[in-house]
Amino acid sequence: MFDVEYGRWLDDGGRRMAELHGGLHAHLPDSDLRAIVDDTLAHYDELFRVRAAAARSDVFHLITGMWATPAERCFLWMGGFRPSVLLKTVAPQLDPLTEQQVVGICSLQQSSQQAEEALSQGLEQLHQSLSDTVANGGSMIDDANIGSFMGYMALALGKLSNLEGFVIQADNLRQQTLHQMHRILTIRQTARCFLAIGEYHNRLRALSSLWASRPREILVADEGNCGELSIPTEPSESQFSAF
Repeated sequence: MFDVEYGRWLDDGGRRMAELHGGLHAHLPDSDLRAIVDDTLAHYDELFRVRAAAARSDVFHLITGMWATPAERCFLWMGGFRPSVLLKTVAPQLDPLTEQQVVGICSLQQSSQQAEEALSQGLEQLHQSLSDTVANGGSMIDDANIGSFMGYMALALGKLSNLEGFVIQADNLRQQTLHQMHRILTIRQTARCFLAIGEYHNRLRALSSLWASRPREILVADEGNCGELSIPTEPSESQFSAF
């Protein structure tokens, strides 16, 4: 169900990216461009609403990134983008920045990293606790210990339910980061920010396609024989992706 809604969200996002791109190149007044930017931000808010529902129904599907392309999955953090990395990715596209904006973005990046570390440590502790519970759960083939086994499995299920909370907290951090960027930047900078986000993930999706369709000769080439691969750039259906 999430995959269908996410695919629809990507299609709608592609149209919004085209509107942002056209608005910037047409030098629309800030008031007109603001309407497109606000609509794009609301579009992200809708995605986080859909993701929250998906986390409650099947958190494993969301956190493992089965809905994303292979290249995107390499960069997933708790089922989505890492806010601090996103800030590093888009920052060069936002120049010129005022001194106040630089301070604001640096502060946002620092607070994002701290929140990411806290969530990552919490998830690691959950993994360790869950592993210990499963390892000590008795034998499922020994009738004498079946009661103990079921008790441990019930305990493990209770711990697994905490995964939902971690994903939702991570999504809240992602959503807050986008809203904070919107507040720090000008309307035109925010438009460029959304375009940079879309383009970055669009390239990851293109990379996955190129990897899947690479020539068989590359698969058997010597490890030290690395040549450059000339890649023609073509626009894909959508510039939105793994959020």
